Amino acid sequence: MDKEERKIINQGQEDEMEIYGYNLSRWKLAIVSLGVICTGGFLLLLLYWMPEWRVKSTCVRAAIKDCEVVLLRTTDEFKIWFCAKIRFLSLESHPLSSPKSMSDKLSNGRAVCLIENPTEENRHEINKCSQTESQQIRYFTHHSIKYFWNDNIHNFDFLKGLDEGVSCTSIYEKHSAGLTKGMHAYRKLLYGINEIAVKVPSVFKLLIKEVLNPFYIFQLFSVILWSTDEYYYYALAIVVMSIVSIVSSLYSIRKQYVMLHDMVATHSTVRVSVCRVNEEIEEIFSTDLVPGDVMVIPLNGIIMPCDAVLINGTCIVNESMLTGESVPVTKTNLPNPSVDVKGKGDELYNPEIHKRHTLFCGTTVIQTRFYTGELVKAIVVRTGFSTSKGQLVRSILYPKPTDFKLYRDAYLFLLCLVAVAGIGFIYTIINSILNEVEIGIIIIESLDIITITVPPALPAAMTAGIVYAQRRLKKIGIFCISPQRINICGQLNLVCFDKTGTLTEDGLDLWGIQRVENTRFLLPEENVCNEMLVKSQFVACMATCHSLTKIEGVLSGDPLDLKMFEAIGWILEEATEEETALHNRIMPTVVRPPKQLLPESTPAGNQEMELFELPAIYEIGIVRQFPFSSALQRMSVVARVLGDKKMDAYMKGAPEVIASLCKPETVPVDFQKVLEDFTKQGFRVIALAHRKLESKLTWHKVQNISRDAIENNMDFMGLIIMQNKLKQETPAVLEDLHKANIRTVMVTGDNMLTAVSVARDCGMILPQDKVIIAEALPPKDGKVAKINWHYADSLTQCSHPSAIDSEDIPVKLVHDSLEDLQMTRYHFAMNGKSFSVILEHFQDLVPKLMLHGTVFARMAPDQKTQLIEALQNVDYFVGMCGDGANDCGALKRAHGGISLSELEASVASPFTSKTPSISCVPNLIREGRAALITSFCVFKFMALYSIIQYFSVTLLYSILSNLGDFQFLFIDLAIILVVVFTMSLNPAWKELVPQRPPSGLISGALLFSVLSQIIISIGFQSLGFFWVKQQPWYEVWHPQSDACNTTRSLFWNSSHVDNETELDEHNIQNYENTTVFFISSFQYLIVAIAFSKGKPFRQPCYKNYFFVFSVIFLYAFILFIMLYPVAYVDQVLEIVCVPYQWRITMLIIVLVNAFVSVTVENFFLDMVLGKVVFNRDKQGEYRFSTTQPPQESVDRWGKCCLSWALGCRKKIPKAKYMYLAQELLVDPEWPPKPQTTTEAKALVKENGSCQIITIT
Repeated sequence: MDKEERKIINQGQEDEMEIYGYNLSRWKLAIVSLGVICTGGFLLLLLYWMPEWRVKSTCVRAAIKDCEVVLLRTTDEFKIWFCAKIRFLSLESHPLSSPKSMSDKLSNGRAVCLIENPTEENRHEINKCSQTESQQIRYFTHHSIKYFWNDNIHNFDFLKGLDEGVSCTSIYEKHSAGLTKGMHAYRKLLYGINEIAVKVPSVFKLLIKEVLNPFYIFQLFSVILWSTDEYYYYALAIVVMSIVSIVSSLYSIRKQYVMLHDMVATHSTVRVSVCRVNEEIEEIFSTDLVPGDVMVIPLNGIIMPCDAVLINGTCIVNESMLTGESVPVTKTNLPNPSVDVKGKGDELYNPEIHKRHTLFCGTTVIQTRFYTGELVKAIVVRTGFSTSKGQLVRSILYPKPTDFKLYRDAYLFLLCLVAVAGIGFIYTIINSILNEVEIGIIIIESLDIITITVPPALPAAMTAGIVYAQRRLKKIGIFCISPQRINICGQLNLVCFDKTGTLTEDGLDLWGIQRVENTRFLLPEENVCNEMLVKSQFVACMATCHSLTKIEGVLSGDPLDLKMFEAIGWILEEATEEETALHNRIMPTVVRPPKQLLPESTPAGNQEMELFELPAIYEIGIVRQFPFSSALQRMSVVARVLGDKKMDAYMKGAPEVIASLCKPETVPVDFQKVLEDFTKQGFRVIALAHRKLESKLTWHKVQNISRDAIENNMDFMGLIIMQNKLKQETPAVLEDLHKANIRTVMVTGDNMLTAVSVARDCGMILPQDKVIIAEALPPKDGKVAKINWHYADSLTQCSHPSAIDSEDIPVKLVHDSLEDLQMTRYHFAMNGKSFSVILEHFQDLVPKLMLHGTVFARMAPDQKTQLIEALQNVDYFVGMCGDGANDCGALKRAHGGISLSELEASVASPFTSKTPSISCVPNLIREGRAALITSFCVFKFMALYSIIQYFSVTLLYSILSNLGDFQFLFIDLAIILVVVFTMSLNPAWKELVPQRPPSGLISGALLFSVLSQIIISIGFQSLGFFWVKQQPWYEVWHPQSDACNTTRSLFWNSSHVDNETELDEHNIQNYENTTVFFISSFQYLIVAIAFSKGKPFRQPCYKNYFFVFSVIFLYAFILFIMLYPVAYVDQVLEIVCVPYQWRITMLIIVLVNAFVSVTVENFFLDMVLGKVVFNRDKQGEYRFSTTQPPQESVDRWGKCCLSWALGCRKKIPKAKYMYLAQELLVDPEWPPKPQTTTEAKALVKENGSCQIITIT
């Protein structure tokens, strides 16, 4: 394609797409219309399914700038095509619009180009209005986002709000005044209505979309064909099945739409107040909000209808919809760089970086705090689908397709069946022509062979196992919103766990405190609530440095802050609205100790008693709060003790951060050692610091001061030690996963050493394992980025090889002796900052670190998602288990995300567990494996069913016969459907096993299984078909044939005579048909039993009582009508009478067939080939045990010889991590040695091109 006509939109983003321009072509349209008429509408259907073909067949290429239609293709591995029509937005009706100003605003698609000074801009626009009569902007809509044409970049781009390219200074200086009414109307024209519209499609629309599915069209074709051939009963059965399937599908799809609609409808239309330029307040509908509007946050709270940045006042917000945390969060106004003492004027506003100042759409503002005479204001930055909630809804409405080998292989398998059908189609035509059959019958019979080969019941059969697994999961409290992912969960070989609330208990308990006096640590103290400490700065810091608030009289906030505040037993009081209104400023939140803790004052005399009462009151007012920031890892407050002239600054946070902001002389010398001692024991440690502020700092100055000016030069006060206990079930669950060869990884926002300690406690890291800490430093002062490798602690070397868990080290089978291998497993641990540096500067090391990375600490939400992606890039099937808080992105990105939170955040997760325990993880994997194996069994069975029936029909076509209508009906309904829906009922095996099921249908074992059964079935069918012709009593059947005169009953004779006059047009009644029908009916049941395997992934099939009963009943029924014919049944099924001796012969053929099939499938395939050729993991590697008994060694050598003979000796693993593991085993430089450094190497020239050595 011409490169000039191929552009990229959303470059570098997740939804990056190629875009091509097209214009409608009349002559192409005419040819296509003719083609549609000639094909009876089938071409129209084909073009409906294939957007790319639709556009290319009716349009000609055009420049994107002038095109009428755009063709979009995703740049990811799926390469999905979409098409969109170009529309025009007319601005001529608006008095302030002009082409030049419009193109200016869209010059780079950024909000910075929105009008910054309304009055000047308006004048500028009005002057230009006379130059051009009208202006139209070209745009198209894709996945609920509008893309406008941008002349500057000669491409389409979506219009951004104030969330990109706007500095914090300009937020205050240029946007805080509000918009004029004219400017508001102008922006509304561009941005459209502020709503997240999830339209629930009408039942009719959904029905049309569902019915036009290729599968249902194929069924319609089959039904028409069968009706033409007078197979009415079977056609009716398929119609009934299809209607049931369509109705259930419509119900579930519509139900999901309604749920999503109800979720977003809560804030869809509310009345809000906005400030205009002249300071007037206008009340408008929330749907009319546009970026730049200044919204007034009401006193009684509101569900936010947009994303907005707070510029005045404070809000307490419940963000559970987005983060999963039900803990109220305090939001403060965005720091104003122009008035901050040490402000950074050029800092750009970003909703993620400044999330503590941003009110997100869909979150609930519970309370507001304000200055008297000043409203709580927020500037709208994003509206509609651009908001955080809008993006979440878009990800649900337009999910990324699930790439799973099973489904890709299923399509390949269907193509193979179509190819087989093609052979049958050609054979039928040639055979019929040679036998001079009528044209009409040739067409019907040749098309019929296609409907036989590709069974219409296949999709229903494939989903049965998933539906049953979903039901079983629901029974154990795991809810699923993406059923297709159940199969993928069967492949999981690595699970990431959040720590707090997932592996450990949600709450923290205060273990004790360790104060510092005279730069020395005192002994740890358990009781903080005592008279000795009540007036100490340490307790004052615990009482004030938090984000707690009272909501309806109940103290709420961060669980850590709550525990800390409860430990000192103080009382928190907040000013009422009336009290605030009486003063000229915000009334501070006040904390005070209970009276019983205050030392009683001794009166000097009765007369002077009153004089001493006043000073006995001890209260601290919280004047200013700097909320906790995960980026800064600290929070601070400015407070004042009642009666004191100077204010105090208190700070708490991560010990390393707090110590760095304190005067070095106040930090004890043994600080690092004490901290390490606590963190190694798994305690969570928080440091406190304090300093007296200068008396010149007034209340007003404190309100505008930057946190950098407060958070420095502090006095270190000591440590608070919190205990985070492991959940009772955690160690046992992790042990089960390790035994099943499933790697476990910890991803947490907590301290590194604490995380390593918890990993050791729960068994994620074994006692003899080494922990290597990777500390990566970004480039600085001209020096390249580097990684320092530290060994967390020196453990004794593992002296005996048997201590190594053989399952964990996959290697190639080598000829050298493995007995003398001395190895200790090692784990990498790193924090979020190091992880980011490694991703950016050491990309060649990322796969190696992913192979053994076990602890990832201080990880931000987006870093968790990046980690999941990095693990998936080395071909791991990744599960993620989190409590919903900050894990939404990772839960969505993982192959199987399990949320332990029942809040709305669980919408992002495919699975939600009702019980907040990680025991749901092995349960989900077990059920996933069972569902996957069931899918394989059903697919194999359906493939055999179609091939057996295909061969039966092909054999009968050779003698111009066929199976009868009721024979088809009996096979397809009574046998196939009953077997398929009962064979899927096997529950999961009770424990996880080290083996994993194959991920695709195209694997050696599965193909051998299917092909061997096909050969056996064809062989025995052919034997019966040709052998019956060799019988002495055989003749070409006609109504007067009397092959079984010796055994025929009078009843049979009389009923037979009645039907002699009936002409058998289709030549169905003959000896070959009867023989083939009986043998093939048994063959369906034989392969069903052969394929219904239990251990190690499912319960044995004899425990599946419905299946056992169904198979026994069908066997008994077919055996009965074969050995003891019932006239009525024979008449319905169009079976002819054969001698009793031949019935016994058929029974022997069936018994031998059953013996051969079961022996090949269960003995030869599983016992011999399974352990020799297919014993390797699906990636093709052997797992070794370092100690082998002599006999086992001999067996292994024997197997190796057979493997070699079968050409499967050396196979490179398909999974990248397997291949990498093999390479690293022989790499002397890996793992890195203790106390060494790896540097990012500079660029070098090679073959005239710039190539990176270390950074790849």
